[in-house]
Amino acid sequence: MNTVKLSDARHLPFWRRPFTLLFVMAMAMPVAFATWSALLNNFVIDVAGFDGGDIGLLHTVREIPGFLAIGVIALIIFIREQVLGLIALLLLGVSTAVTAYFPDMAGILTITMLSSIGFHYFETVNQSLQLQWIDRARAPQMLGWIMAAGSGATLVAYVLIVMTWERFDLSYAFVYMASGGFCALAALWCLVAYPQFEAPHPQLKTFVLRRRYWLYYALQFMSGARRQIFVVFAGFMMVERFGFRVDEVTALFLINLVVNIVLAPLMGRIVGQFGERRALMFEYLGLVAVFLAYGGVYFFGWGVAIAATLYVVDHIFFALAFALKTYFQKIADPADIAPTAAVAFTINHIAAVFLPVLLGLLWLVSPTLVFGLAAGMAAVSFGLALLIPRHPVPGHETVFAHPPAPVAAQ
Repeated sequence: MNTVKLSDARHLPFWRRPFTLLFVMAMAMPVAFATWSALLNNFVIDVAGFDGGDIGLLHTVREIPGFLAIGVIALIIFIREQVLGLIALLLLGVSTAVTAYFPDMAGILTITMLSSIGFHYFETVNQSLQLQWIDRARAPQMLGWIMAAGSGATLVAYVLIVMTWERFDLSYAFVYMASGGFCALAALWCLVAYPQFEAPHPQLKTFVLRRRYWLYYALQFMSGARRQIFVVFAGFMMVERFGFRVDEVTALFLINLVVNIVLAPLMGRIVGQFGERRALMFEYLGLVAVFLAYGGVYFFGWGVAIAATLYVVDHIFFALAFALKTYFQKIADPADIAPTAAVAFTINHIAAVFLPVLLGLLWLVSPTLVFGLAAGMAAVSFGLALLIPRHPVPGHETVFAHPPAPVAAQ
């Protein structure tokens, strides 16, 4: 397979350029993963009779590969990042396609583990490639467009589910096979159709843990802990408390996608104009309010309309999360991007390994306490975001670090 320097890629046809590949991967992955997520709560309740404790265990198992994402560092010694990412995407697609053929606890946990390996290793490499291939000045806007592309592809899948699930009495097996098969075929096509792109800065293939990145690590840890509560329990609440069907859950996801398609490019411009510090502060403050309101759904008995609205608003705030990527891009040594992406994914998933199963047990006692804990985590994240400088650069990673002195003209 031929190798093309990133600087020479502009001479390729548009459809074979690096940014186009990032778009194709961005559209392929969520078709499999988001469809799996949309059907998951109904699937495990209808087929396997899961309760809150079981769903917590499932998501703990799902997050173990994220905790082990540091293994990417070892793999890229032998496999190019681009190839590794596409192999992981292929694994995600195949695993999703066969999910419905493993309807008991052991089978669901096994196939979840395999699909999670594909998802987390792909996401680790994909984040690294994005930060290496996209110019720093254009990163917020470009990442916003990539997010919109992924949402657009998933939108098509969700529209099909909402329109056909009841009308044609679709099965879990059919929908999982169609979405996973699409993802797998897209990964195979990308492996064949695109050259290997060579970034200008060779990546370190060793474990990298630098003291000056401590704030980025802390924000990643809090992001992983906080997001687990939303991923695991917000959707589960809609099914368990309000009895949402598959098409109703998917319709809710559909609304989120439309919002993301419209707002993601705008969010990119906002981050580019106002900076990562303000964007992340706004996100975390908004999430404090949303999680407190989630608790109110249970404590005060608020209805389904409020719960569904909160679910959509939650996604709007999460759309700003890529500001954490661009913050790291601005402070990082270019050779650190790949190994630090792996380390960051591992840090992001430290809490994810034990938090879902513990909170699943707490959920059985009081769902309000679960969402109250999430609000506290968002508040801690807000405090950490205050430490991001207005213009972060290497040597000025936090407000405590002095900016590097300008180089005198010769």
